[in-house]
Amino acid sequence: MAENTKNEKILVDIQHERLSFFTPAGEVKALNDVSFKMKEGEVLGIVGESGSGKSVTAYSLMGLTAYPGRLIGGTIDFNGHRINDMTEAEFREIRGNEVSIIFQDPMTSLNPVYTVGNQIEEVIKLHTDKNKEEARARAIELLTLVGINEPEKRLKQYPHELSGGMRQRVMIAIALACEPKLLIADEPTTALDVTIQAQILELMMELREKLGMAIIMITHDLGIVASMCEKIAVMYAGRIVEYGTTDDIFYNPKHEYTKGLIKSIPRLDAKDHERLVPIEGTPVDMLNPPAGCPFAPRCDSCMKICLREMPPVTYFNDVHYTQCWLNQKAEAEAAAKAGKEEADE
Repeated sequence: MAENTKNEKILVDIQHERLSFFTPAGEVKALNDVSFKMKEGEVLGIVGESGSGKSVTAYSLMGLTAYPGRLIGGTIDFNGHRINDMTEAEFREIRGNEVSIIFQDPMTSLNPVYTVGNQIEEVIKLHTDKNKEEARARAIELLTLVGINEPEKRLKQYPHELSGGMRQRVMIAIALACEPKLLIADEPTTALDVTIQAQILELMMELREKLGMAIIMITHDLGIVASMCEKIAVMYAGRIVEYGTTDDIFYNPKHEYTKGLIKSIPRLDAKDHERLVPIEGTPVDMLNPPAGCPFAPRCDSCMKICLREMPPVTYFNDVHYTQCWLNQKAEAEAAAKAGKEEADE
């Protein structure tokens, strides 16, 4: 991956992260050798099917791994903190202040028995030295910032009195209360209609420009990452199978899973009655992952070695890389062809 330059600070540095859930049925290997870096102000999209490890990766940054999950290998560094070594009390210091999260369903994330104002003000008072009046003024400022009309009135309302789009804006306001360095958005627009979805995404990008924060966008919707993200990590079965810039992933995909995801997107220039191409098969059983490439059982181009061994990393430039035996084969064939041409000369 590209190294940081003199003026660019690395905000997130995850190296060889391994995380498992130790259940009565056995060890579920949720993350298996995950590595990536993020610079300040960068927007990274993490895409993949349900169960691929997207949310688990992001939650581990905040120390929110649910029991019986446990980090069993690798290192996680965030904004000068070694996450592996932090206590719960230390996590409470950085949650909200340095890193915040927008959860998928705002109705289950907001407390139904407290008013919106109470919930926003509580976060502000917890993480800052503002008194009650100052916290209320800041809450009004935040609701205005996220585009909610009549903010004084909304402060007195309960979550069930607001629409889905407004509840999600309240969640964004809470997440931005202390102007964090990193905002994690865990499928923040899944339950919203397309018009509100577009407004929420536009709002997040505007706030990113104003506050200079980095964003991790977790989604299964490639349309969202195409419009928002600078870099994309494609995850499958607890691994990053391909990583690169948005242009790399969309215009030069190298992993068969990435190609399958892109083929399954509806296209505006498609011919009438053209069928979408689904990815056949089902995700792997994480209790008993295969010895080789986890995508091999669903891959149309699967070779014998794909079932036996995990492929090494193949780099195409400083940023773009993948793990696929087909790329190793293509590299070997290209080298052999170049060698033959040299010998013929």
